Amino acid sequence: SIPTTVIILKKNRSSRDVLFIDASQDFDKQKTQNVLSPKHIQKIVSAYKERTDTEKYSHVASYDEIKENDFNLNIPRYVDTFEDETPVDLVKVSDEISKIDHELSEKQSDLLAMMNELAVNKESQLIIESTKRILAGGDHD
Repeated sequence: SIPTTVIILKKNRSSRDVLFIDASQDFDKQKTQNVLSPKHIQKIVSAYKERTDTEKYSHVASYDEIKENDFNLNIPRYVDTFEDETPVDLVKVSDEISKIDHELSEKQSDLLAMMNELAVNKESQLIIESTKRILAGGDHD
């Protein structure tokens, strides 16, 4: 349930670049823990072997790029996984709210009409009157 980073260090490398892989979405959620399946492991291993930039998944950062980032090795600095949110159709939402308000008003009117048909006694009179005020919009406390 916590983020995990695997760092692989090699001696005698010819370059100083660093491969960043963001595999944070590649797991199967199980009851008590997340599990890497063979397909997830294969995807990570392939990205490691290929050492290429893959949008929203991996990036090979040069030493100079890492230096520009003050040697900060946080993966999101190098692999952008941001997804644009789907725009909300405010006109449609407004229309739906208006429709729901209208339906609610109709149901409240129906309920008030039914309450007017109830046999009222001393015990139920205060409850019925209070409920009528609320439904009629006169008392929201």
